[in-house]
Amino acid sequence: MVRLEALLDSWKAIRADTAAAVEDFPADKFNYKPCDDVMTFGEIARHILVAGHGLTGLMLEGEEVLSGPQFREKMARFATLPPDASPADLARELRATVEQRVTELAARTPDFYEGIITRVDGARVTRMEMLGFVKEHELTHRAQLFLYSRMNGIVPVTTRRRLAKQAAR
Repeated sequence: MVRLEALLDSWKAIRADTAAAVEDFPADKFNYKPCDDVMTFGEIARHILVAGHGLTGLMLEGEEVLSGPQFREKMARFATLPPDASPADLARELRATVEQRVTELAARTPDFYEGIITRVDGARVTRMEMLGFVKEHELTHRAQLFLYSRMNGIVPVTTRRRLAKQAAR
């Protein structure tokens, strides 16, 4: 059984590392992408912000179908920054929105999380499972940010933490 508190704490930790990746990456390289047909570093970071804030926002509003032709319009309401926002603003907003959502989500009852909704891909899941999906989605894209960072000579925060622990032994 997944405990809500553990899931929310895990999401906050992932988000902190996402925000750190944004802060670590040179602002003048936010348009970096390793090849055509993939998002830039900045686009991925913004996607993480909008997806996490939007999907959880729709759930909190009571939306039961997170797919369909109006999906992108529904999500657009949750874009809290303009597309050209600075990296510093993006990192700040990544931190602020997860804190806001975690507080709102923690206040919901177990019945809320047992409710069935339709995920973006049409799968029928509980709201608890949807929250896990949001976390996994961010984790996937955070890995992209880390890869782009590595490709630019930047050691990701998670590796720096592990190396610091090893050095302290």
